[in-house]
Amino acid sequence: MKKSTCPVCDAVVTLPEGIEESEIISCGDCHTRLVVASLKREGITLKEAPKVEEDWGE
Repeated sequence: MKKSTCPVCDAVVTLPEGIEESEIISCGDCHTRLVVASLKREGITLKEAPKVEEDWGE
């Protein structure tokens, strides 16, 4: 299993098999929505996912 670190709370996040860049996952500790920023040989980088904003029909 692949693992990375939550950029918000520094918890270890276990990633599902077949994870791809730009997928959204959640931290098991702080429940922050995270996006897979990069998948590189030296490790997987996670970033906090952007907040979803409503456009109120505009």
